[in-house]
Amino acid sequence: MPLPLAPLLPLALRIGAVAAVGLAAKRALTAHSWPGRTDQRAEDALDDLGEGVTSHAPADTPGQRNATLRIRRTLRFRGKTYEFDAGLLARLRLKEIE
Repeated sequence: MPLPLAPLLPLALRIGAVAAVGLAAKRALTAHSWPGRTDQRAEDALDDLGEGVTSHAPADTPGQRNATLRIRRTLRFRGKTYEFDAGLLARLRLKEIE
């Protein structure tokens, strides 16, 4: 006796549509991205950050504000231990153009 495939057609169409959208998104991201680079100076600066949030305005650069954030935690999950280290450097500069 043949297997009725008509009831499976809507499911197959949905799965195919999701796969097509995923493939299109992957191609679009690949086409508009470029290989990154690692700057060792930036890596060293992130390693030297203290834990917590800081914000300051440099005296030699008016209109500029700098901020840093660093969170270091040890997480235990299902018998394994992970180290979570997130660092962020930010600069906001506002200059008037004449």
